[in-house]
This record gives sequence, structure tokens and C-alpha cells, in this order.
Amino acid sequence: MEGNDRFVNGTPAHPNQDASRRQALTAAQAPFATLFGCADSRVAAEMIFDVGLGEMFVVRTAGQVADSVTIGSLEYGVEVLGTPLLVVLGHDSCGAITAALDSFETGAMPEGFISDVVSKLLPSVVRAKGAERGDVQGTVVQNTIDTVRRLPQRSAILRTAVEDGRLVIAGLTYRLADGRVNLVAKLDASGVTETPDADS
Repeated sequence: MEGNDRFVNGTPAHPNQDASRRQALTAAQAPFATLFGCADSRVAAEMIFDVGLGEMFVVRTAGQVADSVTIGSLEYGVEVLGTPLLVVLGHDSCGAITAALDSFETGAMPEGFISDVVSKLLPSVVRAKGAERGDVQGTVVQNTIDTVRRLPQRSAILRTAVEDGRLVIAGLTYRLADGRVNLVAKLDASGVTETPDADS
């Protein structure tokens, strides 16, 4: 969050991005966080948090849609690399969320494998509408919260890490206009805390 403050204020430190850091990482990596974010080109995780090489293990897909390979990658970050933090990062104006909302309203699915992305997001669309926050941003928040809850349900490795106190899963949303991230959900050994209105 301190790195995000620097990014928002236009004073990034650009840490650990020089040749000596690159050379130091040739044998091994020890990131402090695993991040699961959207593939959107405007949401580059290392820039948003002002971190350098070897600091974040980043996995990105459209709309943070998770399949078995994606979850396996997150498990690798947590179990093999030992990151104590897993960040789920959503963002406003998300194209995948917008497509899912359009499909919900029209009943028409997009062509190709984009339909797979949309179909995975439709449950969050339904829940967001039921909670009366069914616009794009409200659905982004809902999808982020749902992903925080769903990952340990689908992965025994992630669930055990949370239960053992070795992992915290944090759901954050990112605003494109000002670059600010906000916490909307946190899952640790004591359970889930949701703050869906934090991003408004």
C-alpha cells in the first residue's frame, strides 16, 4: 500500500529494477506476495505497487477468471515460493465484466473462448444485482470478493495455508483515473471480512 501511495502521488521509487538486482535473482526468487489480477494492459501490477524485480509473483487473466492452470500457478506462489500474501486485484471499467453484464442483459454470449470468460463471471453479475450494486464497478467489487472466497474453496493448498495462518488473501480494487487501490475483502484464519463500499 505504501508503494501504491507513491504511484498515486507521482513519486515512484522504482526499487530493485537495476542490473545488480537482475543479476542477484538469476539463481532464485523470494517474492513477498502472489498477485492474481486482470490482464488489462492498464493494470500493470508492479507499477501500481511500485515494486521491482522478484518482489511479486504475478498471474493475470481477463476478469481474474481462474481455471486449473491459473489456480496451480497461485498454489506455486504460495506453497513453493512461500508468499504469505495473495492479492486478488480487480479494476473499474473492466472489459470482461462489461461483457458479462451485456450478456446478462441481452441473453447473447460472445463468440469463441471469450464466452468461457463471460460464463465464469455471470454468477458475480447475479450476486451484484441481488445486492443492488449491479453496475460495472459494483460487479467488479463483487467479483473480487467472490474470487477471494472461491480460491480456497477450490484449492486445498490455499485453504490449508489460510487455516494454518501462513496466508492472507486480500481483495483489492483499482481505480484507473487516480491509480488508487482499495481493500474490499480480506480472508485469514479468522474468516472473511468484506468492505464492498470501500471503493465508492
